[in-house]
Amino acid sequence: QVRLVESGGGLGQPGGSLRLSCAASGFIFGSSDMNWYRQVSGKERELVASITPGSSRRNYADSVKGRFTISRDNVKNTVDLQMNSLKPEDTAVYYCNVRLFAINYWGKGTLVTVSS
Repeated sequence: QVRLVESGGGLGQPGGSLRLSCAASGFIFGSSDMNWYRQVSGKERELVASITPGSSRRNYADSVKGRFTISRDNVKNTVDLQMNSLKPEDTAVYYCNVRLFAINYWGKGTLVTVSS
């Protein structure tokens, strides 16, 4: 079955960096777009970044452009999110996502807190 496991969350300082990683299994990773979403309590889940199978196209939410970088390793079946210049408003639970045959699959999420 599809399995997505996030890691790397925690406490980050404003202006600092964190790196999230998602380990994927149970589907053909190298053929699938991969996404990172985030959600603040009481708000809708927001698409943060996406990457195509060959990494030729990466898209970012306006709020993270120039600060976050999505990357993937099709040998290790992982997708990472490098988060730089962190802001308090980046505080959220971050989820790894893949959409297969119109079904969304999610990891359990990893909490990122940005605070001094």
